[in-house]
Amino acid sequence: MLLGLLYPIAITIIAQKLFSFQANGSLLRNGDTVIGSRLVGQGFTGPLYFQSRMSANNYDGTNSGATNLGPTSKKLMDATADKIAKVRQENGINPGTPLPADMVLTSASGLDPHISPENAVLQSGRVARARDISISDINTLIDRNTDNDFIGIWGKPGINVLTLNTELDKVINKEQLK
Repeated sequence: MLLGLLYPIAITIIAQKLFSFQANGSLLRNGDTVIGSRLVGQGFTGPLYFQSRMSANNYDGTNSGATNLGPTSKKLMDATADKIAKVRQENGINPGTPLPADMVLTSASGLDPHISPENAVLQSGRVARARDISISDINTLIDRNTDNDFIGIWGKPGINVLTLNTELDKVINKEQLK
């Protein structure tokens, strides 16, 4: 009775009172329409948007997981080489420029909502050209949407792709960037 019923009810009430946004899925809305969750990655296509970290399962939340291919797998090596070539071509990145791992490798869950600041910077030129916005304006949005590490100790800075792309869609003129 205590552990099977009362404890879950108490935790649910506490979560709803103190962390209601997170407890309800961290959903982002455009008016009444849910456009996604801040906690779950989703795919974006086309030059107008920053691309999320690649997913082994097409961002399917019911099928979270990686490919399970080992580091010596020829299939993994070929797929990664194809991704590297595609990323370089789409973003106009020279062959000698190092790419951050999160730009060409999938995450373990396939649902990571963040990309590294380095990844975002390498995509910024493509997005700026497609939207006819200056790189400095794009960098302002990147900075505004960077989630820093927790108190300077845990984690690494990351950019939530959904919130960045949502803000990009809202920007109509430079005054909104200030």
